[in-house]
Amino acid sequence: MKAIVAVFAVLVLGASPAWAVLGQYESSVNLDRQYLRGELREEVRQGYKLHEITSPDGSIVREYVSPAGLVFGIAWQARVMPNLQQLLGSYFTELQQAAQSKVRRRGGPLVVRTDKLVLISGGHMRAFHGRAYVPSLLPKNLSAEAVR
Repeated sequence: MKAIVAVFAVLVLGASPAWAVLGQYESSVNLDRQYLRGELREEVRQGYKLHEITSPDGSIVREYVSPAGLVFGIAWQARVMPNLQQLLGSYFTELQQAAQSKVRRRGGPLVVRTDKLVLISGGHMRAFHGRAYVPSLLPKNLSAEAVR
């Protein structure tokens, strides 16, 4: 178990880009696009906005923004594991606490479900994917399945 937590910590703390932060305002999306040197595509959907950033290396980051202007969910597909501390912001502590008490099957996805945060992350070298959202920030009448 300690080895899994150690590997997870290395992946999280030693990983790359800075992306929008859960619970923060939409204004961070353009900074993310600049940082990733990516192409931004915006789409207004029923009950939320979707910002999708595609970087030159093929990484895709989707940021879900509520009508109140807050990032309520983030999803990624990337060659490297994203920096979850940056991505989750103040919710990172919630992830750390939940991950320490979680028994994880070797090679299986990391699944954390608490009242404050839901995170599902998996993959392998050059093919990481995941999603995270804050249940209390989900817009009314929107399923959590929208964050993908």
